[in-house]
Amino acid sequence: MSSASSTPSAQRPSGPAAAPDLLDLPDPPPLRTMVGPGVVAVGIGMAAGEIILWPYLTSVGGLGLLWLAVVTLAIQTVINLEIERYTLATGQTVVAGFSRWSRVWGILICLAGAFQYVWPGWATSGSTVLTYLTGGGDVVWITVGSLVGFGVVLTVSPVVYRTIEKVELAKVVLTLFFLAVVAVAVIGWHTWSTAGEKTVTGAGRIPDGITFTMILSAIGAAGAGGVHNLVLSNWIRDKGYGMGAHVPKLVSPITGQSEASGADRYTFPQDEANLARWRVWWRRANTEHIVSFFVVCLVTIGLMSMLAYETLFGRDDVENSPAFLRIQGDLLGQQVGDWLKILFFAVATVSLWAASIGLLDIIGRVVSDFARRNYLRESAFWTEGRLYVAVIWAEVGIGSAILLSGVDQPIVLLTISTCTASVVTLVYSALLIRLNRRDLPGAVRLRGPRLFGMLLAIGFYGFFALAMLKSQLEENF
Repeated sequence: MSSASSTPSAQRPSGPAAAPDLLDLPDPPPLRTMVGPGVVAVGIGMAAGEIILWPYLTSVGGLGLLWLAVVTLAIQTVINLEIERYTLATGQTVVAGFSRWSRVWGILICLAGAFQYVWPGWATSGSTVLTYLTGGGDVVWITVGSLVGFGVVLTVSPVVYRTIEKVELAKVVLTLFFLAVVAVAVIGWHTWSTAGEKTVTGAGRIPDGITFTMILSAIGAAGAGGVHNLVLSNWIRDKGYGMGAHVPKLVSPITGQSEASGADRYTFPQDEANLARWRVWWRRANTEHIVSFFVVCLVTIGLMSMLAYETLFGRDDVENSPAFLRIQGDLLGQQVGDWLKILFFAVATVSLWAASIGLLDIIGRVVSDFARRNYLRESAFWTEGRLYVAVIWAEVGIGSAILLSGVDQPIVLLTISTCTASVVTLVYSALLIRLNRRDLPGAVRLRGPRLFGMLLAIGFYGFFALAMLKSQLEENF
């Protein structure tokens, strides 16, 4: 059985169009050791949507949109597993797969990702909530300092994925602890019953006061969204899923020892032994992602929305900004005690900042993988690790410049990012269908109910994108 450390470099493909190497599919490990990529995805995604956008929508329209959260998360889970399918079977990222057809796709995805995440809305929101916790401070300079700190952490991490996994796991555990507390101490039976009723009977209905722009932003921030989902390829590759076990991990050029190779593409013999291993890999990958992504996201959005309904629905002083979190924190302090208010602000700050460091990692991975594979393959200096660090610090610099220029309103930054995410998801869902039907062996190819699910995803994101465009044209012309 070949491994990443023993596979000779001479055996690896020499260019994007090269035929894949034929290697055995590694033996699948126990399910418990596969936990991680779904946690990272939910940890980074569990921020703006769960803490700000969905609770704000609930404060305006009640619990009548919970059905949309369930549908969005189910569709995202289908998309995410198709992203994982390709990397499990080839060891290559899906962005690299798209770019084998044309570099234009990789360029567009890199540009879309940069536009989606260069706006430091998550970091700014975290800094804003921190000032509620500490009693004051300059949000802009706190955010700039946090971005620099995140850049340092990612630069010196020996294996970047392990650092991100630890950060996001700690965040998820802290958030679930907080939600367990409020589920018992704050959320009443009436709210629980209303949530269940609205989720079942409200399907297809949009509450009064909710615009399509707000909806597109919310579905873009539910769970993951946009380029965020695509980086599941990189994370499962670094985790050693399937044929990704043959590819070295992305490491710091300062403290690491080896380089990830985004150009590697493999295939495995279509014999019974390898296909039996594939079935186990696929079943366990599905289980890991459904539990750690879909279930955790659903619990988080549901409980945070119910908390907002319990504390904020019907008030006339709730505005579309993180300021409503201060009102919510004060109410929790009055109802239960100052300790819960402090915990709420601490969880919100950690959650938003942990998302911010994860988003830096996302663009760093996508751009460095694409640039190295397509333009800098022969460069001795521009290794993937060095490209990654360069992109990280470019993001830090641009984000800081945006804030210092005066564009520092968190909700504006978040709306730009999350609406972009929904449109990007629409585009690459179509690309994924082609990739997983044409570029994979027949035995592991996308087909049947999963294909139907991907077609539904295109219809879902396409409908809301067109509805938003129509509403904007009617408002402005």
